[in-house]
This record gives sequence, structure tokens and C-alpha cells, in this order.
Amino acid sequence: QVQLVESGGGLVQPGGSLRLACVTSGFNLDFYTVGWFRQAPGKQRETISCISSSGGSEYADPMKGRFTISRDISKNTVSLEINSLKPEDAATYYCGAARGRPYCVDYDMDHWGKGTLVTVFP
Repeated sequence: QVQLVESGGGLVQPGGSLRLACVTSGFNLDFYTVGWFRQAPGKQRETISCISSSGGSEYADPMKGRFTISRDISKNTVSLEINSLKPEDAATYYCGAARGRPYCVDYDMDHWGKGTLVTVFP
């Protein structure tokens, strides 16, 4: 059974950093693409980044620079580091997964976690 569990969200001041984790189970990261997405209240879900089955990463243009995706296959974990947090980064952050090499967009993901909430306050 494919499962994804996000963690690492919380309350952070502008300019701070967070490292989110997506612990996966039920599948092999060598064969799946995993992505990070976010959704703020009242807004559509946004693509942040994906890491492919071969380990290559890509980022949505608005997300380049402050976000870094990585994976640890030994721990079945895909992480997202966020630096220089801004109030507009406040959202629920989700990881999604799909077998093979899908496009890095939410509608191509087949499996989802329940999300972790990031709150940014002055």
C-alpha cells in the first residue's frame, strides 16, 4: 500500500527556514517521481518541485532559488528545504508520487499525503 506522510511544518518567522520531510512506504523511490506542492486557503494548489526516479530535480519557475528538494533512498524520504520564508509561503504543503516520469504537476500524481501546515508570521 502506497503511503506518504509529511512532517516538519510549523510556525516560523519571515526570513526563517524549514525542512519538510515526506516519508514514503509501499513503493521504491527508484521507480517513482515524488513532488512537493502547496495550497494556501482559497487558492489553487501550486507545484513547487519534483525529484524523479533517477534523482533529477526540477522546480517551478516561481519556486527557483529558495526551495531545495532532495531524497534519501535509504530512509525512503524526500525532503524540501525552504529558506528565507515569506508570509506568502504560508500554506499546507503536500507530497505526491507517481510511477515513472510524469510531468511535475499535481494532476499527474497518483498518491498523496495529508499535508503539513506551514505558518509564517511576523
